[in-house]
Amino acid sequence: MKTAILSLVLLSSLPALAQTDQPPVEDFKPSSLNQPGKQFPQVNSERRVRARIVAPQATSVAFQFLGGATYPLTKGDDGAWVGVTRPQDEGFHYYQLVIDGAGVPDPGSLYFYGGSRWGSGVEVPAQDRDFYAVKEVPHGQLRQTLYYSKNAQAVLRCFVYTPPEYDKDPAKRFPVLYLQHGGGEDETGWGNQGHAGLIMDNLIAEGKTKPFIIVMANSYVPGAGGPGRGPGAAGGTNSAPAGGRGPGGRMFDFGAFSRVLIDDLIPFIDANFRTLTDQPNRAMAGLSMGGMQTRTITLANLDKFSHIGVFSGGSIALTNIADLDVFKQKVKVVFISYGSRELGGNRGGGRGGFGGDPKANTEALKAAGINSYFYVSPDTGHEWQSWRRSLHQFAPLLFQDHPVQMAAAQNVTETSTTPSTSAAATPAPAAGKIIRIKAGKAEPVKDAEGNVWMAEQGFEGGQTIERPDLEIANTKSPDLYRAEHYSMDSFSWPVPNGKYMVKLHFAETYEGINGPGERVFSFNVQGKEFNDFDPWVKAGGFAKAYVEIVPVEVTDGNIKVTFTPKVENPQICAIEIIPQN
Repeated sequence: MKTAILSLVLLSSLPALAQTDQPPVEDFKPSSLNQPGKQFPQVNSERRVRARIVAPQATSVAFQFLGGATYPLTKGDDGAWVGVTRPQDEGFHYYQLVIDGAGVPDPGSLYFYGGSRWGSGVEVPAQDRDFYAVKEVPHGQLRQTLYYSKNAQAVLRCFVYTPPEYDKDPAKRFPVLYLQHGGGEDETGWGNQGHAGLIMDNLIAEGKTKPFIIVMANSYVPGAGGPGRGPGAAGGTNSAPAGGRGPGGRMFDFGAFSRVLIDDLIPFIDANFRTLTDQPNRAMAGLSMGGMQTRTITLANLDKFSHIGVFSGGSIALTNIADLDVFKQKVKVVFISYGSRELGGNRGGGRGGFGGDPKANTEALKAAGINSYFYVSPDTGHEWQSWRRSLHQFAPLLFQDHPVQMAAAQNVTETSTTPSTSAAATPAPAAGKIIRIKAGKAEPVKDAEGNVWMAEQGFEGGQTIERPDLEIANTKSPDLYRAEHYSMDSFSWPVPNGKYMVKLHFAETYEGINGPGERVFSFNVQGKEFNDFDPWVKAGGFAKAYVEIVPVEVTDGNIKVTFTPKVENPQICAIEIIPQN
């Protein structure tokens, strides 16, 4: 049978590291997404993938990432074809096997819908995977739901996440987030590849988000255009604002889905689930094409949505807003996010074809008095790990009172990317008191001398991670170095004017760093520059504590530390501010 290779939509990034001629580390383990009992594909500690398929009659076999690289496999005497990829970014990746020119799913993996077809997926374990891990916490339900659409003249499917307490209190009603997939995907994406339910379960159990319902619908309703599915892919005939233009100039027609969402799906959900049906309790977000849909649909329906999340799908500029006063009154949160590799190495840089510089647009919203947030997922591209992290950062901002209250009280809006810090009010200056802050921890930490270090606060941008079992040398208080904040833009803390000693605590604990020169960044403490800083070199090796002591003088009531990446992301474990007056 003659089979054409499937055309691919770009949904995953290129691998993170360069090709290496070194043999792989032989600690491969089966992917967590394999079918029961299947041993391949496998992933090792270098994030390399090993594939194996028995095809004795084939003349060529290759392993091909969706939108990424292709790796030829080698045939053995047993008729099995085997090969190893170069290191990949952390997270989920679509792939297929190409056997004698035909792209087919791997019989070893579970199947996922992406690239406009059901295919294979492999999971490269991420350091921060704990936030979507299956834990012993109360779990919500992911419900497959059918609804009739008058606009589509068809019975359509969506998935609805209900939080753990939904069935326990039949009188309680909940806010709703409408969460959309990307191009070439469908309504299964956020539940399967995105782990939306597990992310919510864990956030709710930790008390970091309000419980709310999530509705995940298929954007490709009858009449919708876009790459790979449905008529009208070259453009729409619906009234504006109906669509948007994606990477490479592909035209998406959002008019058909917008009508289904507004006229059919939202009324159905409100009629069949215990929702809070007013505009302040309804949000919309999406990834890639779904982000562009969110931007288009919410701007045209400010009476329906109060919280907007755009993940790798453009941004909102002031020029996109028809009436700024109405927008400020209606919209409580605007959240824009990207993977760092999407920004071309410039973490605040532009994204061609997506309406200008997303960070600059977000900062302009902030300056105009709108609660705007800009988040960058470290070391990821246009891929699911970026979007899992984006949902994890976005969810705690939804349906809360604090963003608006903080903006009104302080005449500022928030751009923090860490939920634990974005919800915290700015502390008042403390005269004559030592300030100790433990980066990466949501709870206070006590050191070996009995000093209490406050939970993380004061950072803008980045992510946190913990490595609780790691042995740390050069310190009597290893717990100060087992969690960190990384990829941050800055740290600031209000203090009375005067002289201070600032102690910055570092330790290289990421297993992906194997020697000097593999993490290099710069930072500035109150105007004092520290260029080409290498924690490995400073501490004398891996998992060793190092403290940089910086005397400063404060004249503007604030201590500020800024960070600039060079090789890998900046990181820090703790900060002390010690008055010297």
